[in-house]
Amino acid sequence: MRFLDRSALVALCVDEPTSVAMRALLDRDPMIVAWWSTRIECIAGLLRRSREGSLTVSGVSQARAVLRALALSWVEVNPSDAARGAAERALASHDLRAADAMQLAAALVWTDGDASGAGFVSFDARLREAALREGFDVLPDSI
Repeated sequence: MRFLDRSALVALCVDEPTSVAMRALLDRDPMIVAWWSTRIECIAGLLRRSREGSLTVSGVSQARAVLRALALSWVEVNPSDAARGAAERALASHDLRAADAMQLAAALVWTDGDASGAGFVSFDARLREAALREGFDVLPDSI
């Protein structure tokens, strides 16, 4: 079981350079943990791609269907006082945007604060660095 942020999940929903690595990771371990707002973040990213012209309306529809299917099986970390507190600490400790701090906080809540050995999957450089500093096994190994 691994925590996947929005960048990892989007790579499973659309074809991009990181999709091959994501499919390989999912083949080895199909169990996903995700933050409560991750679906919203993914949809925002898909729609942004559509507005920019890199994803068709049909592509958005297909990607959303894949996202819905993934969401049916993942373990979701819900909002809580513990998640809010962990996000506040993450903002003070790492160079993160608020949404990324919540992603990291959710992963920390999932691990009960002991990230050692837990998988954290992201393609965002700042979030990867923060997760690594918190003790997560950051995947994939290289991006």
